[in-house]
Amino acid sequence: MHMGHMDDTIDLDSDEEVPFSSSQASNKPRSFDFEASRVVPHAKFTWKFIKQIRNGPLMSIYIVLIKAKINVLLPFGPLAILMHYLTGKHQGWVFFFSLLGITPLAERLGYATEQLTFFTGPTLGGLLNATFGNATEMIISIYALRKGMTRVVKQSLLGSILSNMLLVLGCAFLSGGLTNRDKVQRFNKAAAAVNSGLLLMAVMCILFPAVLHFTHTELHTGESELYLSRFSSCIMLVAYASYLFFQLRSQNTHHLADEVPTEEERNSNVESSEEEEVPEITQLESMVWLGILTLWISLLSGYLVDAIQGASDSWNLPLSFISVIILPIVGNAAEHASAIMFAVKDKLDITLGVAIGSSTQISMFVIPFCVVVGWCMGKPMDLNFQLFETASLFITVLVVSFLLQDGTSNYFKGLMLILSYLIVAASFFVHVDTTDDDA
Repeated sequence: MHMGHMDDTIDLDSDEEVPFSSSQASNKPRSFDFEASRVVPHAKFTWKFIKQIRNGPLMSIYIVLIKAKINVLLPFGPLAILMHYLTGKHQGWVFFFSLLGITPLAERLGYATEQLTFFTGPTLGGLLNATFGNATEMIISIYALRKGMTRVVKQSLLGSILSNMLLVLGCAFLSGGLTNRDKVQRFNKAAAAVNSGLLLMAVMCILFPAVLHFTHTELHTGESELYLSRFSSCIMLVAYASYLFFQLRSQNTHHLADEVPTEEERNSNVESSEEEEVPEITQLESMVWLGILTLWISLLSGYLVDAIQGASDSWNLPLSFISVIILPIVGNAAEHASAIMFAVKDKLDITLGVAIGSSTQISMFVIPFCVVVGWCMGKPMDLNFQLFETASLFITVLVVSFLLQDGTSNYFKGLMLILSYLIVAASFFVHVDTTDDDA
């Protein structure tokens, strides 16, 4: 009876042949199998849980909202909303905290757009970058348009162009030149020439309504400049769409026309592309984050626009200075950092894409887009930026175009651009804008 009981126990606990010469020998395998049967399922469950975290939504939340260092500014958004409702008198702080809260959201929106372009073709990717690349400026401008603050829209967009072309590019050239003093930094002259041409075209479209207004040569007083602005805006949108098409087609042509690389070069290119161009989140997660970030920016933009006049009064600063200088500097902080980082790494083509490319997007896409949106809203948004602002833009485009002609950069060019921006900032600090917002 005792041996039969032991046989049954051994057969149930283990499939291995276990000697049972003594009761002590038969008890050891049973205790080990009992512990293993408890530990192994627990280990499997833990590993599955870790894999779910690494591949699930929690990892996506970590990558988008926690991983980047700039996300330490995210709490300022809810803080601005709390201050708006708890202390209605401190509009200056509401404005400042709203700016700080929007800064990481704008950077993360660009990141989500970049991740989504991994799963799209080059044409759709270019359109996504053009649309969401300056989505923050567009959202703020639409909220200001709804409030009838057309001057704030014009001046904030103008400030973004001036900030990118003078301050961002200047800091990038200065940092890159000081870091790479032992060699000449070069960039693609052809791409810079195309962007300079588009910027000059934008200046032309902005200049004519202002000249028409101030020379009093309108066919229909008060209406001709508005109709001209809407017509010019449609032309600018067509020109920018053509530019995107030309850019994508020329890139494909260059790729096809390049010389056939060797086997070693081909393998190294494949390895480098596999190392660098790997999406960190899925296509669905990218689309979801685009929607969430856009809604959050839209919410904060409302508080930002409502507080801008109060900030001007409490800080005793001209509204034009806040719109042209402060708003773009804080709002484009992420672009500033990335442009400087690429210049230090001697990747000036990417730096120009961030600085000059963003200016081209705003001037040829965002500004005419706001005119068309104002047209649909019934708001008199036009391209008449007034003579002072138009002259500032015209001189800035000329200075930058001349400095980009030779296709090289150094720290002295960067210093010249930064000093030019200081002159522009000082000019807007003493400038009094006599035009009403509702005009």
